Amino acid sequence: MLDRRTMLGAMAIGGAGIVGVGGFLYTGNAVGPRRLTARAIVDRFQSLNGVHPGFRRNHAKGVAVDGHFDSNGRGTQLSRASIFEAGRYRVHGRFSLSGGNPYIADDPGQVRGLGLRIDAAAGEQWRLAMINLPVFLDPTPKDFYDRMVAFAADPVTGKPDPDRVAAYLADHPRTKAAMALAKSVPTAPTFASTAFHGLNAFEATNAAGATVPIRWTLVPRTPATESARRGPHQLFDQLADDIGARPRTWSLVITEGVRGLDRTDDATVAWPKDRRAIEVGTLTLHRIMTETPDNVGTTNFDPLVLPDGIAASDDPLLPARSAAYAESFRRRAGEPRGRGAVQAGGAA
Repeated sequence: MLDRRTMLGAMAIGGAGIVGVGGFLYTGNAVGPRRLTARAIVDRFQSLNGVHPGFRRNHAKGVAVDGHFDSNGRGTQLSRASIFEAGRYRVHGRFSLSGGNPYIADDPGQVRGLGLRIDAAAGEQWRLAMINLPVFLDPTPKDFYDRMVAFAADPVTGKPDPDRVAAYLADHPRTKAAMALAKSVPTAPTFASTAFHGLNAFEATNAAGATVPIRWTLVPRTPATESARRGPHQLFDQLADDIGARPRTWSLVITEGVRGLDRTDDATVAWPKDRRAIEVGTLTLHRIMTETPDNVGTTNFDPLVLPDGIAASDDPLLPARSAAYAESFRRRAGEPRGRGAVQAGGAA
């Protein structure tokens, strides 16, 4: 049995995960007896968050940023991807908060997202979709969907049913362990001081043809000082202040897994901390803007848009994320979009 404090923590983390990583569902159409589809999953998000035409079905509240990535050349040890050749590459990105409501008030405990589109050589792109949790909470798309149902708020209380949550976690020990790990990591006070994780494993192949499993993390170089901002848009207002004061930077660190020892098919499992980690470059973000179709408003941060030299692993969440992201994009692309809560230079 879970005590009350543990249960409340699990419900908070579980609810955050539901709206925090909305694309992690099964691809296309029929997969298994339940016919779990991207359309069904996006429908489920709409039932949880409501429909806000023109906005992403998850991570709807966000702001655009511009910058560059300075590669130091060390990444070529792992991958032949042109992005790892020493040099500077243009970056467009988007900070966001979980949930399908673009007008929701900021909560420092919400899952934070960072999507990046890095323009590599010869027209290649690398798109990264990251969040601030160190692991994902479900090993498979079906588990994700089932947790959405189990953690759904009761219409009377507005909160998940504790008994239903407890029963679900008792039957899903990997999710329970992932929630405990996520809860153990302190929440950074600002976007600029937040570490962002790629979560899934990928396969990197270098010029010699050697292939190794990898994961990546953006490690902030901004000290974790308390935010001076308060109010319904405090996280975004502080981000505008921070980037307005000076460019903000993160180190891109790639961790090399050990084949046969480290799970590549289960994003709930953290790799051992003693694995080889290589700092391959620096992300610098120097401009913040209202999200529009002229910047990243029409960008789908599909994690399977990869440069040559990086490929998907056997993680079943990767094709699922890609399919659900595409379904969300399809819906919003055909809708008129209203004014979002976050405007250039801060929140309106």
